Amino acid sequence: IYEDEDVKEAIRRLPEDLYDDRMFHIKRTLDLTMGQQILPEEQWTKYEEDKFYLEPYLKEVIWERKEREEWEMK
Repeated sequence: IYEDEDVKEAIRRLPEDLYDDRMFHIKRTLDLTMGQQILPEEQWTKYEEDKFYLEPYLKEVIWERKEREEWEMK
């Protein structure tokens, strides 16, 4: 995911447990990439089990930004 200002703010708003999970997955990805390894298939996340944890926070940030922009135009 491209980290623009909205995404950075949404990440900042994540609860600590979700932020820690995110960082664990990123670290594991980097470790595997550096070792030129592939995550064992039994550890892959199935699409049905994938959680779009950032989406509600991102929607809120975007809504607030648009509201702020509209307010400033008045």
